Amino acid sequence: MTQSAHPENLSMLDKRKIEAEILKEVYETLKASHGEEVAKKTIAESVRRSAIEQAKAFAAAAPGGPSLKAFQDVMPLWTKGGALEIEIKEQTDQSFAFNVTRCRYAETYKAMGLGEIGHLLSCNRDGAFCEGYDPKLKLDRSQTIMQGASHCDFRYTYRK
Repeated sequence: MTQSAHPENLSMLDKRKIEAEILKEVYETLKASHGEEVAKKTIAESVRRSAIEQAKAFAAAAPGGPSLKAFQDVMPLWTKGGALEIEIKEQTDQSFAFNVTRCRYAETYKAMGLGEIGHLLSCNRDGAFCEGYDPKLKLDRSQTIMQGASHCDFRYTYRK
């Protein structure tokens, strides 16, 4: 069975919200039976593995194979509908740097009562996505809105 990298007409924010509705129940169930630490660790690892698998699908669908350009070309899936408001700082063949000044993912998770694990559901995916997409793609980020910063500082580099 082949899997599309992303269902057509579904924003990434809507997809994450659907996933979070299910993961919220998994988190609460695990917290009750195994404690908060195990619940958080399980959610973090599950989301990381999911991000890697989804990234592999994006890489397989990238015209001419994965590259920083192909990665930049799918960025609108994450920003669709104002989900992220970004300020691009640098965009070349080797680097893609931007700040997120508004994150509706963070807003959505907080509204769902998932603020305490929002970083595990969303931010946790970003570095893991690089692993599955192309090991040459690296992310450096020192802060996120989800964890209280004024903005998220995404700094992607592509090492040949």
